[in-house]
Amino acid sequence: MAKIDTILFDLDGTLIDTNELIISSFLHTLNHYYPDSYQRQDVLPFMGPTLVETFTSIDSDRADEMVHMYRTFNKENHDVLVKEFSGVYETVRTLKESGYKLGIVTTKMLDVVEKGLRLTKLDEFFEVIVALDHVEKPKPDAEPVLKALSLLESEPHEAIMIGDNHHDIIGGRNAGTVTAGVAWSSKGRDHLLQFDPDYMLETMPDLLTILEELNR
Repeated sequence: MAKIDTILFDLDGTLIDTNELIISSFLHTLNHYYPDSYQRQDVLPFMGPTLVETFTSIDSDRADEMVHMYRTFNKENHDVLVKEFSGVYETVRTLKESGYKLGIVTTKMLDVVEKGLRLTKLDEFFEVIVALDHVEKPKPDAEPVLKALSLLESEPHEAIMIGDNHHDIIGGRNAGTVTAGVAWSSKGRDHLLQFDPDYMLETMPDLLTILEELNR
């Protein structure tokens, strides 16, 4: 069995805690168009799909302007609402120092991805970022995962895809990688377990233990 030498991460809700930012951005936008119609729990299902998919499903005629309002609010409030997840920085640094190839595969636009990475000081660790503006078909399609692997000169059986959403698990599986969910997902570990990830991380340092087992 080939060793795992490539780690692909989702960003939001996996490496950085953008949950409050995302929920606030959805509520700001939706309550502008539909006053008092949406609560926090109503927007949780919107975390994962692209903004275009989500807003088109709500109002296809006004989806573009809703995406614009969401992104404007999101950028303006980014640095106030984004937080770090415990153990992420140390774990990613250890992976980098251990020689793993590291990439990010996300459904966010590149400019906001880079903003989040700079804010949490994770920007120095990642060789490759595949963002929404780099692909035609986002996760759960295999395209973004395969693109990241190609850029890292890795094969699917040498990689693990880690995320907080079923899009990450299914996207990794569609591309042929090992998959791992994170128990700190805003949708809950039980939701993720329905999609049969190969592993479930209770904390980010668990990844180091899993990689030791895989590469033994």
